[in-house]
Amino acid sequence: MSFPPPAPLQSRLARPLLVGPDAAPASPFPILLHGPVQRGFGRGSKDLGCPTANLPDDAILPMTSVAQNGVYYGYAQISPNNALTPEDTTVLPMVMSLGWNPYYKNERLTAEIHIMHDFQADFYGLEMRAVVLGYIRPELDYISREALIDDINTDKRVALNSLSRPAYQAFAHHPHFQL
Repeated sequence: MSFPPPAPLQSRLARPLLVGPDAAPASPFPILLHGPVQRGFGRGSKDLGCPTANLPDDAILPMTSVAQNGVYYGYAQISPNNALTPEDTTVLPMVMSLGWNPYYKNERLTAEIHIMHDFQADFYGLEMRAVVLGYIRPELDYISREALIDDINTDKRVALNSLSRPAYQAFAHHPHFQL
């Protein structure tokens, strides 16, 4: 007797498409992060179609001291330079993975921020500022790359839905972003 293959992880879990309280982010949020963008593992854009900007270890201490591993949402901004357009340097929605990325068997904790914008130039070494406003889900180990990509796409929708509320939109103008 033949059995069908296991269902991808995300199809076995109900996922809310809106997270966080409507009135305002709950403690410990907002969490402010900043630091120079550094090179990561190179998997985000190549493997997953989701390029990420990585912060150095010391820049994520405000996050790791109060938050668990998982996926978060908020806003981010890259400092201006000659290669970036004005649109590239505006405050933009983001999702962030904080953790060990068990699918890839990372050996160190990382914070990988995906800014939801199509950048035409790299911005390694430039200052990135982020305001983390809420938690989406825990870090998971996936049975396939496709299941991971499906969850990343759902995470982006959850982030955009959650940021569409007025109390969260106001954080796009937070003083932390005055570069």
